[in-house]
This record gives sequence, structure tokens and C-alpha cells, in this order.
Amino acid sequence: MIPSIPKLEDYGLSANYGFLPEHPPLTRLENPYYAPWETLLKNLGTLIRAQKVRESVNALPVLTPDKLVSEAERRRAYMMLGFMTHAYVWGGVNACERLPPAVSIPFLRLSETLGIPPVATYAAVCLWNYRLRDLNKPADDPENLESLLTFTGTEDEAWFYLISVAIEARGAPTIPLMLEAMRAARDDDTQTVKDCLNIFSSRIEDLTLLLKRMYEKCRPHVFYFGIRPFLAGSKRMAEAGLPNGVFYDTGSDDDCYREYSGGSNAQSSLIQAFDIILGVEHYPTGQKKDPAISSLEGTAPPPKHNFIQEMRKYMPGPHRQFLEHLCLIPNIHSYTESRLDDIEMCTAYNKCLGALEQLRAAHKAIVARYIIVPASQAKQATLDPEASKTAPIRNIAGSMALESESPPAGGGHGLASNEAAKNGLKGTGGTQLMPFLEQSRVETLAVAVGDRMPTKTESIKRHPPNCNGFVRTCKVNEFEDYTPPAAGMAGSWEDGSEIGGLCSY
Repeated sequence: MIPSIPKLEDYGLSANYGFLPEHPPLTRLENPYYAPWETLLKNLGTLIRAQKVRESVNALPVLTPDKLVSEAERRRAYMMLGFMTHAYVWGGVNACERLPPAVSIPFLRLSETLGIPPVATYAAVCLWNYRLRDLNKPADDPENLESLLTFTGTEDEAWFYLISVAIEARGAPTIPLMLEAMRAARDDDTQTVKDCLNIFSSRIEDLTLLLKRMYEKCRPHVFYFGIRPFLAGSKRMAEAGLPNGVFYDTGSDDDCYREYSGGSNAQSSLIQAFDIILGVEHYPTGQKKDPAISSLEGTAPPPKHNFIQEMRKYMPGPHRQFLEHLCLIPNIHSYTESRLDDIEMCTAYNKCLGALEQLRAAHKAIVARYIIVPASQAKQATLDPEASKTAPIRNIAGSMALESESPPAGGGHGLASNEAAKNGLKGTGGTQLMPFLEQSRVETLAVAVGDRMPTKTESIKRHPPNCNGFVRTCKVNEFEDYTPPAAGMAGSWEDGSEIGGLCSY
């Protein structure tokens, strides 16, 4: 028996806000019991710059989450403890591998309650970390948003998070839209499916335009050297000073070292929902689909051991459960493939894939500018003393000089120094950035119906639409002022760490 179409309300989702809270996140825990947390977080950036964040966290009392009376309060507390954790681990000259009881005890308990790991996830830094400047204006306008917490106090960091919030808000109405398309497919209501697909493709195009606004207020050197290191997780971080991960100290005999990936936009349930609905399948980097394996009745195949599946573990429990339910339902790809003689249907479906591929191409261009270029500059600075005058190799918690338009001179140490220079070409989840992103883009095109797309990048030329209306494109970088590094946009970067990441759609 084929499972029913999921109901949004069963998973805490709304037609208007999707995976964002239906009401804006709390800006403060009003119970005075939690005042010590609120005071510390209010001064977080100052404490980090003064190298006093660990001292302040160590002085906190051990507070219980039992006095949190609503889901909104639990989400805020989780967010606060996530920022405390990453500030404590990375907010010094060297990484700290032991998290004190004042953070470990409440964080582990909240993590279990919310069904999400005790680390600064995408939910902590984006979904539950914003407020509206004007309650009468929409949440899909980043100009109407403010971040509640940041590590650096810079507009760059806030803007980095808020672009994702705006994308989530603008993409939210597509969820009920495509659930309706799936219902229509069951009823063989072809016209409704086509109408939904045509709206869906235009909405994805809107998301790409939003993503490209990242450049307006988030400067690459500020992101790479000042913000990105704080987003690092504790998984495979030996070279950065965490050979065993982080020890969550609760005073119990069961305490242990834990390893988690850092925050990543691959933890966005919205983007993963798009893939599931359209029947896009992803595989471990470097692997391809086995043509001998086919999905039963067009449903998603059993989970594979790859990065995108791994990132589901970092989503809030109800969000992850929604995606698992969605995977059990015949997707739009299977319905379209059964009607290859319907040119309008194929065109509408392929336009959705084309829009999603362009979203991934735009993200790949951002990764090039925000990670690949500064990483190359930093690496060059370690080899050439003259290059250090223009490549900022800075201590993440020391004199960050984040407000200057020009990068400061090299020197210093810490996560954003030599380790970032040597190993900065991996994403938060430990993936090789450019091969991963390129494969994700190609896999998006691979399920096109009718006249299929090229399976690998062949040039940077934009080709005209094919007979199904699908725009052929292998163009990675759409920004004229960017010059790719000599290794090439999809070069095989082989460093071995996972120093925080520009997140992976």
C-alpha cells in the first residue's frame, strides 16, 4: 500500500513558513533563571575578541532546561548553547577539546528532546536565529531580517545567515504546492501537475536570485578568515587540534568524546525536499548510479551512505521525519517518465530541473569566491612572504580586524591561519568541495526526461534550449570579475580536514 501524502501540520511545518517556525523565534528567554546565558550571549563577540569567552563560560552555573516551557523557548536555548559551544571550542588561540558541564549538561538534554545533535547546526544558526524588523513585512526579504546571535558581531556574518533564512521563507509555499502536484499525479490530473511544475520552476529561479544577493553584504575575506572557522565541527579535526573530537563533560562515567560535522546548508530540509519531489538522486562523491538498480514505483531508493544522507541527522527530528515520509511516495519524475509523449509535461518538469541546477551552479560560484580563492591566497602566503601582505592569515579569536575593507597583513595562528591555508578546501561535512558540488549539479540534470543533459562539464558555454525547453548549461561562474584558480573550478582538491564550510546545497 502506498503511503498517504504527508500533512505539514503532523511535522510542525506550515504552508506559509515551511521549515521556519510559524512565529518568529524568541529574542530572549524571559525567565530570570536563564539570565546568565542571555548576558553571556549578549556580549559574545566582545568576549571572543578579548579572549575571555572560555573564562566566562566556565563561570556559568549549571542550569537545567526543565524550566523551558515551550518549543520556542527550547529552540532558543538550543541555539544559545550551540553558539556557546562553538565559541568555547574555537574562540581561543588553540582549539579546546573539553566542553564544561555548564554547557554540556543542558545541551545534551535539549538535543535529545529536539531530536538534533548538540552542535551549531543549520537550525541553530539560521532557522531559529532571526527576527523581523517589521512584523508587517515578509520574512523572504533579507533587508527585513536581523540575526539574533553572531560570533563576530559583523554585518557580514548576519547577512550570511539571513540569506538562507530568506530562501527558506520564499521557498516555503513550494512545499504545499508540490504536495498538491503529487496528489494530482495520483489522480492522473495531468493539467494540475503541469501548472504546479511551472510555478515551481519560477519559484526556484527566485531562490537563485536571492542566493546571489550574498555578495551585497558578506565580504569573502571576512567570511573565510573571520566567520567560517567558528562554524567548524569536531569531526575529523585532528589537524586543527581535536584528534578525538570534543569531550562533553557532564560529570558522568558515561561521558565521552563526540564528533559532529559543523553547520551546513546541506542540512536545509527545503533543498533536500526539492530533490526528493523531483526524483533527483545523489551518490557519494566520485560514485555514479548503478543502472541495474531501479526504484520501486518511482519512490526514493533506500538511503545511501553519502554526505547528503548524513546531513539529515543534523535536521530537527520532525523535519527529518517529513523527508523520510516524502521518500516513500512516488515522485514527479516517475509520473513524468510515464508520459514522455506529453511534451508540455516534459518541458515543465525539465524546467524545474534546470532551475534547480542553476541554483546549484550559483552556489558553486559562491563557494569559489568565498572559499577557493581566499584559501588559495592563504596557501600562497605560507609559501611566499610577499604574498602574505595581501592574504589575511589571522587568528580567528584575536585581532580579527573584520571591519576593514582591505584584508590585513598575514601572520598569526589558529584555525584561520596555517591550517586554513593548508586545509581550507573542504566543506563543513568533510566533503571535497568542488567535486561534491559539481557532482550534485550533474546529478540534478541526470534525471531529465526526453532529450537528456550532458553528464559532465564540457565547456563554459551556454547552449540554447533543447526541444523540451531545458536550458543546457555547463557554466559554473556567472560573475565577470572572478578569475578561477589555476587548478580549475572542478579540480580534485585533496586536502584532509574539514575546517568549517560555506554550506552545500
